[in-house]
Amino acid sequence: MLGDMGKVGDVLAKRWWQWALVGAVVVFLLIQLVPYRVSNPPVVNEPTWDSPQTRALAVTACYDCHSNESKPLWFEKIAPISWWINNHVEEGRSALNFSEWGTSKQGEEAREAAETVREGEMPPSNYTWLGLHAAANLTAKQRQQLADGLRATIAQSK
Repeated sequence: MLGDMGKVGDVLAKRWWQWALVGAVVVFLLIQLVPYRVSNPPVVNEPTWDSPQTRALAVTACYDCHSNESKPLWFEKIAPISWWINNHVEEGRSALNFSEWGTSKQGEEAREAAETVREGEMPPSNYTWLGLHAAANLTAKQRQQLADGLRATIAQSK
């Protein structure tokens, strides 16, 4: 009798995990319906760059979070990762948006952009984790060139 109870318990334990797995898959599929993804509104106005090189470095290292031209990787479009990425991009755009240059949406951080880049705070280290966005992992020379170019671009925009 006790042996039969053990078998029933094993069967129930197996079925519980199966139902939990099915439930997790259903929840994962349902959260994909939440429309919280990165969107790219039209570009309103871009800065008058001091040089094409500054713009190229900014596009490589900054535009995914600081412009209306974000290009999320395929897995960054899947919830719940997409929710985190969308929030990150919205915060980045509210601080500095190269696609809405000179508008009221441009934050105070625009004036500090060059210093932030020079100090290595931008792009953030998690942006290049595991080789992702590898081109944004700037060398010290590129970082200095971008900082100098941003400083010059911002100065001529005033």
